[in-house]
Amino acid sequence: MTTKNLDLLAFAAHPDDVELAASGTIIKHIRMGHQCGIIDLTRGELGTRGTAEDRDKEAQASSKILGLAVRDNLDLGDGFFEINDASLLAIVTQIRKYKPRIVLANAISDRHPDHGRAATLVSRACFLAGLPKIKTESLEAHRPKAVYHYIQDRFIKPDIIIDISDVFEQKMEAILAFKTQFYNPNSTEPQTPISSKEFMEFLSARALEYGRTIGTKYGEGFTTERTLGADTLSNLF
Repeated sequence: MTTKNLDLLAFAAHPDDVELAASGTIIKHIRMGHQCGIIDLTRGELGTRGTAEDRDKEAQASSKILGLAVRDNLDLGDGFFEINDASLLAIVTQIRKYKPRIVLANAISDRHPDHGRAATLVSRACFLAGLPKIKTESLEAHRPKAVYHYIQDRFIKPDIIIDISDVFEQKMEAILAFKTQFYNPNSTEPQTPISSKEFMEFLSARALEYGRTIGTKYGEGFTTERTLGADTLSNLF
């Protein structure tokens, strides 16, 4: 099996989750020369608008905009994937294959039940991936240094906010690559909670709110699984 060491690997219950909540952070890391990837757990086949095939193409288009080194889809079943041995081992395999230092995962709780379930699934898999007695083909055990959960539809007070002011426009371009999902005045498909013009305004407002919190224009928020540390207070702002 071909492996590729990544600095940052983001997991998503659905193909547009990372774009909506964490793509600014990914773009910043890529601009710094870091290798980044996304693993989608499902093809988003239960989405009201568009098809799974549409989502495959849209994910490819977004990946080019972001500049990803890797994007894979585990096709675990939109709406139906569970926290079980098969799903855990599928994610453990990806973690060992790409050996990320940092993992991003779905929000710990959200409007869509897949999000919180995926958050728990990925968090558990990150721990299990470090246990040598769990065998996955010829891949060696690997445990990421940190797992951060991005914040999605429902507000969660972030533990850390990343300044994305200089990459916000590129983030929005990556989101709009999912053209069947989001606002399109010419679309004849049913309206959904994320297809309105107001939803796009909400995304901007959320980023502005997080940015204001840390004294920048735009930000993305994350929650942590462990206490963060720094060598001096002067490195925090």
